[in-house]
Amino acid sequence: MNLWYQFLWVIFPYLALVTFVLGHVYRYAYDQYGWTPKSSQILERRLLMWGVLLFHWGFLFVFGGHVMGLLVPIGVYRSLGVSDYNYHILSLWVGAAVGAVALIGILLLNLRRWFIPRIRRNTDWMRFATDALLLLVIVLGMAATVGYRIYVNQYDLPAEFEYRENIAPWFRSLFYFSPNPELMLEVPLIFQLHTLSAFVLFALWPFSSLVHVFSVPLGYLRRSHVQYRSSNPRASLDRERTQKANKRPPAVEQSRRGE
Repeated sequence: MNLWYQFLWVIFPYLALVTFVLGHVYRYAYDQYGWTPKSSQILERRLLMWGVLLFHWGFLFVFGGHVMGLLVPIGVYRSLGVSDYNYHILSLWVGAAVGAVALIGILLLNLRRWFIPRIRRNTDWMRFATDALLLLVIVLGMAATVGYRIYVNQYDLPAEFEYRENIAPWFRSLFYFSPNPELMLEVPLIFQLHTLSAFVLFALWPFSSLVHVFSVPLGYLRRSHVQYRSSNPRASLDRERTQKANKRPPAVEQSRRGE
């Protein structure tokens, strides 16, 4: 194995994972006030609502599917009586469905960020980079999940690619500190690109707004209401009086007119 493969499947993954861990430690220690993402809801609401809703729910199930495929050895499924055929059918249909949901969500967020001028002007370069990278990772994942199967069937290739016999053991070997890059030699290119792009995302993660996924808003449940004060108290008072007047019952209005 040449040095290039050693870099791609040993050195680079460890660099990305170390950056992921130490970057979060540094960010938490020195930038807690910048931990949460900047809200742009006031600038545009509809695309944000649908994009965030679809992306977060889709990505949550996509992440669960990756945990099941990469961290759980294939022998566990076989010992439970789950055949390889049934596993692949399930991963194809469920993975395609939730992947499509996540893809539509991140596509809406990217379109919103790029093509609405006032949002584009208020977005930093790291947010552009991570949103575009998330889109790329999901597109490559969909291509590996759906596109490769279409390619196999179209050209009558001998068998479907079983990533649980090479990518998954290689990924787990990183955490055993006994990496086995030889497992990635025969992996199709589309799966390699998806894997490498995911590690690039891991490396950028702690320096972007993606860190907010590790925040559990438990304090929100016991937080008191936030009071906002107007810069024009007289206008606010007049608005409150108008609202109260509009809420008066008709009987009160008629009695006052009779007086």
